Amino acid sequence: MNILLQLVAALLPALLLFLYIWKKDAKPEPTRLLFKAVLWGALICIPCCFLESFIDEVIPSEPTSLMGAAMTSFFGAALPEEFCKLLVLWWILRKNPYYDEHYDGIVYAVCVGLGFAGFENIFYIIGDEDWVGTAISRAFLSVPGHYAFAIMMGYYYSVYHFTKHSMGTWLKILWVPVIAHGIYDTLCFSSSLSDTIAVICMIVLLYFCFRMHKYAKKKLVALVEKDKNENTTGVV
Repeated sequence: MNILLQLVAALLPALLLFLYIWKKDAKPEPTRLLFKAVLWGALICIPCCFLESFIDEVIPSEPTSLMGAAMTSFFGAALPEEFCKLLVLWWILRKNPYYDEHYDGIVYAVCVGLGFAGFENIFYIIGDEDWVGTAISRAFLSVPGHYAFAIMMGYYYSVYHFTKHSMGTWLKILWVPVIAHGIYDTLCFSSSLSDTIAVICMIVLLYFCFRMHKYAKKKLVALVEKDKNENTTGVV
């Protein structure tokens, strides 16, 4: 029974965020493809863990300074995780005949990101003595974080695919979520350096999350409106 509660606590935040994204899709994607994106987003965690373990051999996983926290966050977590998620997103969308609207990029990216976050959540929560506290903190910070990173990735993926086929946009597909993810993790990892830094980092982290989600929502609404306008005017 306890294991069941832990599984629900691990997966429920991702499910609720997925339903929010899914309900905004005017032309819902096939269920099998959404499930495929979630499944592969979860499975990519496994090779990503091996990649991060390899990087940990070069970059210490327990930083002792702000610079060390940033190095660990960007190169030991943000870059490999967002790169792996992008690989899955590309694989899902490269020959997808249903990828015909701008918003679809966000839908699939969020499925991949939340599949990753849900699978990761299971490992953090199952077996943790204080699993309730861990589940609550991750439900309000970590899982929504992956959700926001995914919106950014999906937004720029669609902009590049449909509108602006430029090198700058192509680079943003990876680097915008990596930068956001790296800053988020840097603030989290830096909190272990001292009590004073922990308080400062928590305040900055909450503000950063607020701004990040506001930015992500703006991008989400922009693609919803773009598709609505194009469907109204008959533009393909």
